[in-house]
Amino acid sequence: MIAIIDYDAGNVKSVEKALQFLGVEAVVTRDPMVIREAEKVILPGVGSFGEAMEKLHNYGLVELIKEVVASGKPFLGICLGLQLLFESSEESPGVEGLGILKGKIVRIPDGEGLKIPHIGWNSLTYPNPGRLYQGIEENAYVYFVHSYYLQAKEPEIVVAQTEYGVPIGASVEKGNVFACQFHPEKSSAVGMTILRNFIEIGREA
Repeated sequence: MIAIIDYDAGNVKSVEKALQFLGVEAVVTRDPMVIREAEKVILPGVGSFGEAMEKLHNYGLVELIKEVVASGKPFLGICLGLQLLFESSEESPGVEGLGILKGKIVRIPDGEGLKIPHIGWNSLTYPNPGRLYQGIEENAYVYFVHSYYLQAKEPEIVVAQTEYGVPIGASVEKGNVFACQFHPEKSSAVGMTILRNFIEIGREA
């Protein structure tokens, strides 16, 4: 069973439907017992960094997420869920992120012909090997919706990248922690492959 953390930050239903489509039992929950007992955990999210962190604190989920990650359980952040794993965001000055990964979230710079937020399909390249991208060709397209992007302190954790005026870290992996800035649940067959690869982590033996 995969637990999808519900903290009133959107897009949980589309993630749940995608997992069900792949034949996986998925539960949308904020119940600590259910989250602890899950085989894997997903932190989705859309919205603002500061409001999301406030909700995670209010629901008592911050320490629980850190506990789950420390246990070695596969953990996947999606969109805002990726950003929250890092230390801070320009969107919400003074608000601490989860700090599970090192780096900060910054606004996509204005550029000629670029609309912000970055909405739509964009292609991926793979600067480092990533388990979520097994079987996915270079330049595969996925669906983005965001105005802020990751600047990782450890470039080696960035396993997928896109270009939107600047190089944008589209996905990271470190140990049992995985995250995508884009929405795999809205990224057609490529996204389903990414989610299937996440489902298979730990089952390979």
